[in-house]
Amino acid sequence: MKRNLLFLAIFIAMISCNNQNKPTMDTENVNLVNQYFEHFNNHEWEKMAGMYTETAAFKDPSLGQGIVTQTRKQTIQKYSELNEAFPDLKDKVIQIYPSGEKHVIVEFVSSGTAPDGSEFELPICTIFTIEDGKIIQDFTYYDNFEE
Repeated sequence: MKRNLLFLAIFIAMISCNNQNKPTMDTENVNLVNQYFEHFNNHEWEKMAGMYTETAAFKDPSLGQGIVTQTRKQTIQKYSELNEAFPDLKDKVIQIYPSGEKHVIVEFVSSGTAPDGSEFELPICTIFTIEDGKIIQDFTYYDNFEE
C-alpha cells in the first residue's frame, strides 16, 4: 500500500512538472497589445510604430476606404498630427479579446481636448493581426459620421 502511494505521489509530481504554465501565443499577443496602448497613452509614437512591421495593412476611416498600407514613418506622422490637435489624447481600454493565435480584438474609448476646449469621446474597436511579435494588420472600426 505504501509503495502504491509513493508511486502515485511520484507520478503526480512528474505530471505537475511537465504541465507548467507556459505563456501561450494569446498571452504574448495580449501583452503586446497592452504595451501598444501604454505607448499610445504616453504619446510614444516611435515606440508604438515600432510595434508594427515596416509596412502594415490598415483599415481605418481616417485613411480612406479599403485597406491602406502604411509605413512606420507614416504611422508616426499620423499620430503626431493627431496629438497636436488633441494634446491630452488618451485611449481607455474597455476589454481585450484574444482570438486565435494571430488576432487580438480591443474595445476602447479614445478621448481628447482640442486647444479651443472642445472635447471628443469616441468608442472604437480594433482587430490587430500579429505575426512574429509584430502587428501586420490594424483594422479599426468606429462611427465617423457623428458630429
